[in-house]
Amino acid sequence: MGELINKTKGKIKQAVGSLTGDKQLKREGERDERQGQVQGAVEDIKHGVKGAVKDAKHAIKDVSK
Repeated sequence: MGELINKTKGKIKQAVGSLTGDKQLKREGERDERQGQVQGAVEDIKHGVKGAVKDAKHAIKDVSK
């Protein structure tokens, strides 16, 4: 959930920064958006690892039968 918040917050900051000419705010928005993207990637990796572990446990059980 935090990833979506950071991405949205980042896009808003970028838009406001662009409209007002505030380069620092625009950079903060870009940073926030990247942070959200990284959070999303980490979550995807965590889910992938959990799935792989689950699959491995099932494979081990099947082999031991």
